[in-house]
Amino acid sequence: MKSKVVNIEEIFGSKVFTRATMRERLTKNVYMEVTKIMDQGGELPPAMADVVAKAMKDWAVENGATHYTHWFQPLTGITAEKHDSFVTHPDENGKMLMAFSGKELIKGEPDASSFPSGGLRATFEARGYTAWDITSPAFLKEDATGVILCIPTAFCSYKGEALDKKTPLLRSMEALSQQALRIVRLFGNTEATKVVASVGPEQEYFLVDREKYLKRPDLIFAGRTLFGAPAPKGQELEDHYFGTIRERIGAYMKDLNLELWKLGVTAKTQHNEVAPAQHELAPIYETANIAVDHNQLVMETMKKVAGRHGMTCLLHEKPFAGVNGSGKHNNWSIGTDNGVNLLDPGDTPNDNIQFLLVLSCIIKAVDTHADLLRQSASDVGNDHRLGANEAPPAIISVFLGEQLEDVVKQLVETGEAAHVLQGGRLDTGVSTLPDFEKDATDRNRTSPFAFTGNKFEFRMVGSADSIGSPNTTLNAIVAEAFCEAADILEKADDFDLAVHDLIKEYLTRHQRIIFNGNGYSDEWVAEAERRGLPNIKSMIEAVDTLTTEKAVKLYEKFGIFTKAELESRKEVLYETYIKTINIEALTMIEMASKQIVPAVIRYSKSLADTVLAVKEAGADASVQAQLLGEVSRKLSDMKSALSGLEEAVSRAGEIGDVREKAFFYKDVVKEAMTGLRKPADELEMLVDKKVWPIPTYGDLIFEV
Repeated sequence: MKSKVVNIEEIFGSKVFTRATMRERLTKNVYMEVTKIMDQGGELPPAMADVVAKAMKDWAVENGATHYTHWFQPLTGITAEKHDSFVTHPDENGKMLMAFSGKELIKGEPDASSFPSGGLRATFEARGYTAWDITSPAFLKEDATGVILCIPTAFCSYKGEALDKKTPLLRSMEALSQQALRIVRLFGNTEATKVVASVGPEQEYFLVDREKYLKRPDLIFAGRTLFGAPAPKGQELEDHYFGTIRERIGAYMKDLNLELWKLGVTAKTQHNEVAPAQHELAPIYETANIAVDHNQLVMETMKKVAGRHGMTCLLHEKPFAGVNGSGKHNNWSIGTDNGVNLLDPGDTPNDNIQFLLVLSCIIKAVDTHADLLRQSASDVGNDHRLGANEAPPAIISVFLGEQLEDVVKQLVETGEAAHVLQGGRLDTGVSTLPDFEKDATDRNRTSPFAFTGNKFEFRMVGSADSIGSPNTTLNAIVAEAFCEAADILEKADDFDLAVHDLIKEYLTRHQRIIFNGNGYSDEWVAEAERRGLPNIKSMIEAVDTLTTEKAVKLYEKFGIFTKAELESRKEVLYETYIKTINIEALTMIEMASKQIVPAVIRYSKSLADTVLAVKEAGADASVQAQLLGEVSRKLSDMKSALSGLEEAVSRAGEIGDVREKAFFYKDVVKEAMTGLRKPADELEMLVDKKVWPIPTYGDLIFEV
């Protein structure tokens, strides 16, 4: 059957209230004012807000919408929405009217007291406000609930504290723009009015058959397998990576792309990833806050479309032990609104003084705030990845490549960069294949923060996590470095000499953060310690970095976070960690008690009956007896470990201090979970597959 031809240009953005749609539906003066505020900031007058709201409502209703929602991103890390219909009081003739005012567009008031606030407000303080982010376009979501007009918004408390991921991000974007403008002005750029952070987040994910998924309580409750012996084959042959996409997966990817394109998401690349059943989607760059919004839509749409294909999409960073986990490479760059990429080195980066200053400021920022950058990529699931030879190490370092590393070395040693390494030509040795110019620098997949030509790739971010926090942190630390550089250079009598000296000073002082080698090696761990670089090994150990004197000074200086907002986030992170590990522990206890142990007991009885039957028949039953003894011993080990985990969870419940409790879950409860998993996985290798109560790794990752 021939598939229907899809006109991508026609469907792209068809569910988005784009600038083109606004131009069609708004009067010229209203359109000009709205776009001016989108580009330069400001507040929309109430009368104009009413005009925009009516146009937005009419467009949405024409496309089948019955409700609208202020779509926001609370500290849960996912999105939230409360639907209100466009219905108003009937007129005097009993006719139903549809209305949507500028006030309803700009401000919402969800009863949102149950969202995490980390102590910023008490439970009885229910009032919270959502405020329209005019820079991120409204869109239509369509599912079983109907068509809903979604208005991207920030979420704050009654007293104005940020209770979401978007508000600090927008604050950091403004701070970065203001400070970066000071830098470009020093180099004579008077046309730029702002500097924009752009982001392209690659998204890794797993797909499993939904029927098998529903037989695994650990996948349902925890998003990852808490038990599971390795399959005979894993990823060792590297035959899945970039391999031919199977038809069932291809059909899913096709539908996913269509849904994302309608929502204005620039889904560009799709391929099989390293682990069996693992895949990746990558978009084109967008302004940071839109990229964050779109990445949330990507994750939500991945799950929704998977259900239509009889599959479940797993976004957990480590759904299966023993094979690659999933990350989200956060490609970050900065450029002016008149088209200058501040991270483009050009053909001769040694002579590109503006680029060298920007680069040295970023190196300074990453070295100064490596702890904060590490924290920004921390979540419970990511602890299973970082430093595990499948993702960047937990130690922050910067990869520049041979070309830029050589330039830095020259500047540090002599104060001048007289030459630059060239890439040369690549000779394939085949007459029918073209020779071509190769890049001057290879890539380093083990680096957590790598320069890749005209951007930095922050590779530590977890697949399920919001990219809001990493980009807020990146923007903030670079804004600080730009500010400090501008403070010096704006006062300089001789700018050329001052900028030359400052670049050398920053590179000399912060060169310890530059590392082009193998980030997975034990030698690097020792070398990083010698250099004095922080090695923060877990999410919990990273939390305290949020409220150091250095961090508070940074965030308060640019109005990104108050100290109270930072303290609240610490509390939320501790509570999230506790609740997540507790759910995992309780799930293990339930699965062990109600599924695995009973199944093994039944199998043991079957073995015992077999031993007796074979003996009665006068045959040698030593093999059956040996197997029965081995199963019984491991069952005993498992029961003992189960009791140990139950005791650990009980002890955790008696701890009142949230930080102490979080560390107890990390050091004691997680250890007890590992102790329970070991004998259970060993039993899986012994027990008849027909008896084993849950789908195995082979069932899950090879039978999709």
